[in-house]
Amino acid sequence: MKGLRKFIWPMLSLLVLCSSCSDDEEDVVEDGNWIRRSSFEGVGRSGAVAFTSSDKAFVGLGFDGDDYLTDFWSYDPDQNYWVRVADFPGVGRSGAVAFAIDGVGYVGTGYDGDEELQDFWSYNTASDTWTQVTDFGGSARYQAVAFATDGAGYVGTGYDGNYLKDFWEYDPDKEDWQQIVSLKGEKRKYATCFVIDGSAFVGTGTNNGLHETDFWEFDAELTDWYQQIDLNDEDEEYEIQREGAVGFELNGKGYVTIGAYGSNINTTWEYNPSSGYWKEKTAFEGAGRTGSVSFTINSRSFVALGQSGSSRFDDVWEFEPDHVLDEDD
Repeated sequence: MKGLRKFIWPMLSLLVLCSSCSDDEEDVVEDGNWIRRSSFEGVGRSGAVAFTSSDKAFVGLGFDGDDYLTDFWSYDPDQNYWVRVADFPGVGRSGAVAFAIDGVGYVGTGYDGDEELQDFWSYNTASDTWTQVTDFGGSARYQAVAFATDGAGYVGTGYDGNYLKDFWEYDPDKEDWQQIVSLKGEKRKYATCFVIDGSAFVGTGTNNGLHETDFWEFDAELTDWYQQIDLNDEDEEYEIQREGAVGFELNGKGYVTIGAYGSNINTTWEYNPSSGYWKEKTAFEGAGRTGSVSFTINSRSFVALGQSGSSRFDDVWEFEPDHVLDEDD
């Protein structure tokens, strides 16, 4: 499969995003189901972060329209309830990043309303305590992407006054950062990512007003990037490009949903790493939005929070990709 993934696909012209139509009537995709779960217990917000440890998700930070926030909450999907945990000790912020390694959460970068940030913190879920760790090795930034694989954390892209595509690896044992090969595609902010079987996939986002369509796989063992099929592939009728989306992995497949392309969109797409192709799934059933968070716990995936215009949300939705749409649940 690596041979297919390493094949460099030609860039195609940007397409105008629209719904799939047949005989001038909209085809409603009903492959997958969204179920609303217990609302986030803090105030509605956008630009928050999320990571998972053991059987719980941890969600916090963000902007509620007035304040940059520091509160953090844990979510138990089996019991479907939220509990407040220790507040983040750094300055409140939005557009930060988070990842988890061996049950420890790591949170850093972002924007506090005045400047970009590069401080980083670890969170011990067992003791409910935060500890400041080595500052992020790259420039202070916000709206980057982050993921963890093979015992290391990775942060890259974003905006520091310039659109970025550099990537940095965090070693939790040495507590230091090392710059690695940059994303080989375009610079961007508001991108999204997910990890499948140790490989990270990065795409979407915007660069100087253009919505990027290139899609990349990162091989941590080889420390290199391999281009995949573009997100607006004309032959496959893909129209996935967007900004401010969320991505997540579930049962060996990747998913991208919500975001904006001129206006907010709700379409959901499933990525099969074995074939390298995408399949459209049931659209997100909540209000269209950007700036949300997503997380996967024990083969269950969730999308929460976000904003549309001046409205900020506290709702939480679970996605069941193998179920048929049920508008009444």
